[in-house]
Amino acid sequence: MEETIRKQIGELLRREVVPATGCTEPGAVALCVAKACEMLGREPRQIRLRLSKNVFKNAMGVGIPGTGMIGLPIAVAMAVTHGQSSRGLEVLTMPQEHVADAKRWLANHAGQIDISVKESSDKLYIECTADEAVAVIAKRHTNFVFLRNGDNVLLDHKQGLFQEQDNDDNPEEDNRQRLELTARMVYDYATTAPLGELEYMRGTIALNTAASAEGLKGMGLHTGEILMGQSRGDVVHTVVARTVAASDARMDGCTLPVFSNSGSGNQGIACTLPPYYYGTLRGCDDETVLRAVTLSHLMSIYIKQGIGRLSALCGIVNATMGVSAAFTFLEGGSFDQIGYAMKNMINTIAGMVCDGAKPSCALKMASGLYSAFVCAELAVNGHVVDSTDGLSECDVDCSIHNLGRLGKDGMNQTDDMILDIMTHKKG
Repeated sequence: MEETIRKQIGELLRREVVPATGCTEPGAVALCVAKACEMLGREPRQIRLRLSKNVFKNAMGVGIPGTGMIGLPIAVAMAVTHGQSSRGLEVLTMPQEHVADAKRWLANHAGQIDISVKESSDKLYIECTADEAVAVIAKRHTNFVFLRNGDNVLLDHKQGLFQEQDNDDNPEEDNRQRLELTARMVYDYATTAPLGELEYMRGTIALNTAASAEGLKGMGLHTGEILMGQSRGDVVHTVVARTVAASDARMDGCTLPVFSNSGSGNQGIACTLPPYYYGTLRGCDDETVLRAVTLSHLMSIYIKQGIGRLSALCGIVNATMGVSAAFTFLEGGSFDQIGYAMKNMINTIAGMVCDGAKPSCALKMASGLYSAFVCAELAVNGHVVDSTDGLSECDVDCSIHNLGRLGKDGMNQTDDMILDIMTHKKG
């Protein structure tokens, strides 16, 4: 692999795999509010939020760290009272006395928060107006594209923001040629890059295993705790239980940060913990496990590029496809067999929809991981879905692109229907 390409892939990995506290959508909203309040320089009289439907649905029912509460109002209150935009997606990490301040503020100022959906073609859009200050995040969870305080425009990268194509590139990087990944490039990087370049991945293991341990105490739906109690030493069930426990914790408002992938903590958990736990339990050496974790993360990033950062397609689809590649690698599988595993996955869980971030995300993660084990096992035994089956083609990259078309373009009406159902429940 050329050194310039390897360097670009390493930079991509570090840009897409970052720490985050709590669900990334409320975190990004809180980040936007904090920035607007900082520009204003005082407590605002009114907070108006206009969100894309994908951000809106992902923030409706998820726990906010350290509060025992769900939804955006408390996240907004935390940002107004003690938010620091310099903390990025860890903006909601704060001591309990600050959380108490936010709850008191919300009790007295709930009527000053106005939240609604903004109809636009961009799937990740957050607009906060705090009196005369305006901040806008788009395309990426930490990417500010517009900042204005009164008549003073501090930043304006909104040009072309609402074009039909959903390009996840950072607008600040528009002049840089986008790195077009392939499955072979991902595999070559993960298996041949100098180990020093992969040390960053150790951080994902440390943070995400800590979240798993917290979830196993009993949080969210208790999915990990219950599965762990029934695992009886079985490797597959143990790996799934320990992984989904981290999702239990995160979706229930655990204050511990996790490493995210492509803007999603659950995707980061799913990409990290299964290859780590499975490789460790199988007795694989440290280098092999580290390369498997890297392969899982990077393959998920590649698949997600075609789907788009937010979609009606659940992020567990691309994440557990990356996991299936890692499982196959850990079993000594070849590049071709890794392709088999991912094609098997495409024809297994491609229809899993995203109906918002909430505790039951742990169930979807469990389903994807069990499928990853099955699909990898078939692959290492030389079995793959036929090219005439469903979304699959002979070429793994073509199959991945077909999945991307489904998630990016084919499920837009599904997104609208899910949001309508979620906002019109009778009980």
